[in-house]
This record gives sequence, C-alpha cells and structure tokens, in this order.
Amino acid sequence: MKKLIATISFVAGALALLGSASAQDAAAGEKAFGKCRPCHMVGETAKNGVGPVLNGVIGRPAGSVEGYNYSAANKSSGLTWDDATFLEYIAAPAAKIKGTKMAFAGIKNPEEAANLLAYLKQY
Repeated sequence: MKKLIATISFVAGALALLGSASAQDAAAGEKAFGKCRPCHMVGETAKNGVGPVLNGVIGRPAGSVEGYNYSAANKSSGLTWDDATFLEYIAAPAAKIKGTKMAFAGIKNPEEAANLLAYLKQY
C-alpha cells in the first residue's frame, strides 16, 4: 500500500509539473535523456538499438515499434503510453511491467521525469 501511495504521489507531482512545462523543461529533459541514450534514440535518424526508438511514444501502444524485439510482458501489457503511464513506468519500469527486459532502475525525481517527458513529446 505504501508503494502504491508513493507511486501515486510521484505521478501526481510530475503531472503537476508538466502543467507548467516550458521550453526550459524540455531542455532539462534533454539532459535527463542522457540516462536513456545508451539504449534509446529519438529524432529523424533514430533507430532501434538495445531499446526501441522513442519517437511518438506518447499515444503509442506498448510493445508496438516495428522491428524491435520486445519482451512478452511488454507486448502483452495492454498499456498505451500517456503522460501518467509513462511517468509511473519511468519511476520503476520493472514494477510497472513485471518481466520487462528494460534493465533500468528508474528516474525517482518527479521533476526530472516530467522534464524527460516534455523532451520526448517533441518527437
């Protein structure tokens, strides 16, 4: 129960920050994307690597980037990436999708996560 409350608080805080998102937030999000860059790409020339391309992630069903070999857990999650789902996932990927092959501890700071989301929404 404590974990659920903490997750709800994290997502609510990050969503509140997004409500006041600015170009500065996206710039800070680009810096936060440095944690994602070893596995993911964004932009015109983005290609799947260790992780799938993140262009257009918001609004996309989980496990749906063509040419990327997702875990069964991700493909069958039934999730569609929206702001709240992304923020909950990025805080603790393995907790959100049990069995995901994304080996990342997560971004625990709501402001950093909101900035990352603002950055990704540009693509």
